[in-house]
Amino acid sequence: MSEQERKTPDELISEYNEYLEKHPDCAITTYNLGVAYLGKRDFERAKKAFKDALQKSSEMAEAYVQLGGIAMHEGDLDTCYNFNKMATQIRPRFAVPHSNMGFVHLQKHEVDKAVACFRRALSFDPQFIQAHASLGSAYLMQGDLVECEKQSNKALELEPNFGPAYNNLGLVCMERDEFEKAAEYFSKAEESGFEVPGEIKEELESKLKEQAG
Repeated sequence: MSEQERKTPDELISEYNEYLEKHPDCAITTYNLGVAYLGKRDFERAKKAFKDALQKSSEMAEAYVQLGGIAMHEGDLDTCYNFNKMATQIRPRFAVPHSNMGFVHLQKHEVDKAVACFRRALSFDPQFIQAHASLGSAYLMQGDLVECEKQSNKALELEPNFGPAYNNLGLVCMERDEFEKAAEYFSKAEESGFEVPGEIKEELESKLKEQAG
C-alpha cells in the first residue's frame, strides 16, 4: 500500500488544498481533491472539484467519467451518459466511459445499444472485468444464455470473487431449471458481497420446494 493510500480522505483533502494554495492551476491535484471528497461521499464538493479540474484542463477525460458517476448516483441517467460521451470524445479508446454508456443503455432496456458499448469497451481493454459481466447481463436480457455464461465466466477468470458474474450464472441456471446449481451461484455471489434481489431468492426457494415434491 502506498503512502497516499494509507492517508484518510480528510488528510488528503488538507494536503491537496495546501498544495493548491501554492499551485492553483494544477488540474491533477484538483482532480485528486475530487476523488478524496468522493472517499467521504461528499458528492457536491467532489462535483465542484471535478468541474474546476476541467476548467483548468478541458482534456481530462477522467473528470468527465467521475461526474458521470455522480450523476448515476443521483439517478440522472441522461447526464451520466452525456458526461461519459464527452470522455470518449476526448479519449476514444478509453474503455471505462464506453462501458458506463452501456450501463445507461442497459438501465433503459436499450439492450442492443448496451451490447455494442460493452463490446467496444472490451475491444479497448479485454481485461475489463465489469464490462465482461455487464455484457453477460445484456446477453441474458436478450435471452442468449450461452453468451451470458461465456462472458460471466470470463469475468470470473479475471476475478474469481466477482459477485455480479456469479449472479448472472445463477440467473442462467434459473432459466435452465437448474435450481440447485443456481442456489450455489447465488450463494457465491452473496459471499462476495453482491446482494441478490429478494424476489429472485423467493422464486428460487419456491422452485426448490416444487422440485423436492
